[in-house]
Amino acid sequence: MLAVFGEEIVKATFVRSLCVGLWLGCAGASNLALAEKPLSQVSAPKPLMQAKQVVPNVYYVQGVSELGSSANQNFISNAGFVVTPAGVVVIDALGSPELARRLLAEIAKVTKKPIHTVVLTHYHADHIYGLQVFKDLGARIVAHGAAREYLTSDTARLRLESSRQELWPWVDEKTRLVPADEWLTGNKVLTVGGVRFDIQPVGPSHTAEDLVVYLPQQKVLFAGDLVFRNRIPFVGQADSRHWIEAMQSLLKFDTRWVVPGHGPISNDAKADMTLTRDYLIYLRESMGRAAKDMEPFESAYVSTDWSKFEKMPLFKSANRMNAYNTYLLMEQEAK
Repeated sequence: MLAVFGEEIVKATFVRSLCVGLWLGCAGASNLALAEKPLSQVSAPKPLMQAKQVVPNVYYVQGVSELGSSANQNFISNAGFVVTPAGVVVIDALGSPELARRLLAEIAKVTKKPIHTVVLTHYHADHIYGLQVFKDLGARIVAHGAAREYLTSDTARLRLESSRQELWPWVDEKTRLVPADEWLTGNKVLTVGGVRFDIQPVGPSHTAEDLVVYLPQQKVLFAGDLVFRNRIPFVGQADSRHWIEAMQSLLKFDTRWVVPGHGPISNDAKADMTLTRDYLIYLRESMGRAAKDMEPFESAYVSTDWSKFEKMPLFKSANRMNAYNTYLLMEQEAK
């Protein structure tokens, strides 16, 4: 049964590749290590996926607040879908082909209509590795053109190679990167079956290619990874200054419900963007001072008071890398 809810940054290739390794594990891990992956990780109970209704015909599934792993099938992000008379529009494709197939099964519980379009909020692995499943069904893929450079980059290739080991068997040699059919360069109004989707670029923020999807008739905003709820955000090579500004622009939408890229749905956009915004501001202020004073990162990190955020899920996994990337960014901005 369906649950019903009312409720550039651092440009050096070396640095970008290093961050890939830090986040997912070393891309050069041996095949022997893969073969020795504990059976329990593969046979562990799969994480629950359940379509939750936001308003009639609008649904989302919520990933777990964890790092991606074979144990959770890389189900660490959210995805949404909207049922229209002409077919289903999906927002984001989840983090493995198996998850995309499970999402299709959830959609089939609601409607037998075909998948019409998939809109990607950005090209991070946990949102795109399921894309091939929808493409093979004939869905049209829409994304921002700024992702094209990433898609053909060493960073994307290394990330996929690493994922084939760290997320095996859910991401394997058959998993591929899928380009969009339509690359956007500006705002777009997409109308499917009489339902209007306002697609607006908001990058560079979390990524260069960030998009949000707003349904004005339903007052629902799919905010992608501009909004994290109930967990520490993943900053990566984000333009955090513009990210903070972009979150302010989201408040201009007449929104009743916000579906974040990670975490539960929100019906109070202003309050629920506070954590992400305040965290980014604190990173910039603390690491900015250190970079300006030419204080080594290790010393700056140890001396920074993280007490406001240290109890948040994924703090231990993500905070140090977020701080380091922000330190590098602030060095670049100071030049």
